Amino acid sequence: MVLAQPPNQHVMKAFDLTGKVAVVTGGARGIGLEVSRAAKVALIYYTFDAADAVASEIASTNNVRAAAYKANVAVQSEIEAVVQQVAKDFGKLDIMVVNSGIASNTAAEDYTPDQWHEIMKVNLDGAFYSAQAAGRIFKSQGHGNVIFTASASATLVNLPQKQSAYNASKAGVVQLAKCLSVEWVDYCRVNCISPGYIATEILFTFPKEWRDKWLDLIPAKRMAESYELKGAYVFCASDASSYMTGANLIIDGGYTLP
Repeated sequence: MVLAQPPNQHVMKAFDLTGKVAVVTGGARGIGLEVSRAAKVALIYYTFDAADAVASEIASTNNVRAAAYKANVAVQSEIEAVVQQVAKDFGKLDIMVVNSGIASNTAAEDYTPDQWHEIMKVNLDGAFYSAQAAGRIFKSQGHGNVIFTASASATLVNLPQKQSAYNASKAGVVQLAKCLSVEWVDYCRVNCISPGYIATEILFTFPKEWRDKWLDLIPAKRMAESYELKGAYVFCASDASSYMTGANLIIDGGYTLP
């Protein structure tokens, strides 16, 4: 086999995800929530208690089927079982959006092994386990699509915060996506989206002087809203990007350029 080639079609049809089934890890809030509004969707959550209500809202607003499933992506057996259950419940799986992630602010010399491993278990191990679970289904089906949420932090070193574990984990995700895109080219496309600073709740827990510093470093002079990433995920998930695999789309208002 070779990389699948869809028929030539109107550009709007190429972007259409009607009838597609997607899993979005970390899909109940933030970036994952906005991504979850484009197809039939299963939201994978771990600590967000309102996930069922979010799924119901997506289903009623977008007139699609949506459901929430609880799993810890850092535990291979949990995410494997849930992804298999989603494929059974929905009848197939077309798209896996690997979006779960955590961050910390710790000086490199102060990390304990547990603190380092906590970041890696979710951001890198969990990313691999999620993609692996979907990849097994895609191999059986003969088609599928994996989209990783990486980060602009895979490309540069953020200031003034100290987050070497997070940055290293996201750099690992970008390289993981490249590796899988080659290994799975016969039945699956694999790409990354690397956001810069997105105006989610977590950013506003940081000191104002940090946020002012970030804005000073971003040529766009503002942060993005989560909804501004939706188009990129739809592009990666749809036939509109049918010849793109192993790519890393950096969406950061120019943050990584100077």
